[in-house]
Amino acid sequence: MTDAVPRKFSFETVFDDEGGIAYAPPKQKRIFTLEEVTQIRAESFEDGQRSALVVTEQAAAAALQTIAQATHAALSTLVQIAHDHRVESAQLSLACARQIADAALEQFPDAPALAALDALAAEITTGPRLTVRTSADLVERFQRTLDDQAQALGMPGQIIVKADPMMPLAAFHFDWGDGRASYDPKVTAERVAQALHNALIAEGLHAEAVEPHALPSTINP
Repeated sequence: MTDAVPRKFSFETVFDDEGGIAYAPPKQKRIFTLEEVTQIRAESFEDGQRSALVVTEQAAAAALQTIAQATHAALSTLVQIAHDHRVESAQLSLACARQIADAALEQFPDAPALAALDALAAEITTGPRLTVRTSADLVERFQRTLDDQAQALGMPGQIIVKADPMMPLAAFHFDWGDGRASYDPKVTAERVAQALHNALIAEGLHAEAVEPHALPSTINP
């Protein structure tokens, strides 16, 4: 016995019980006029153009996204480079300022005390005496410089300079009974460095949105 080979179902004409046509497949048109051929060609061309335009637009959108990502990464890098440059420039400027200040204090260690006396003269003259403490090797120089200035300010003989071995070069402490004033070059330099460090952090966090962990922890004067 031979197995019957199944045939594919073909959607041919179907007749109903009364012999009428229940379904008739559409006839495939095999002959076209020149106008129909021209119209079909034009429609096919438009479909092809639309498909190509969609592909082009998708490729352009992907390219723009890639460019945007690359630009964002480049800007972030530039922001960090600019901040690092400012930090390095600030460190260099601060180091130069320290060198200049140290050299100036070596030549004129009594200049800060003289400037403080001028600035505080109105308050100091109300007291009976101004006691000044400074390093031992500068006592005579401070006494001579401050006495000359006190004479000009109308308060002669009111200044006594004493030695303090714990004080560094150019440092001093004023005490006129009603008030006090001190100067230490090292402490002043540290405060300037800290103020600069805080300013760089503030600029990095707010002006350019640099991440805090990317900022230096200290500024070396």
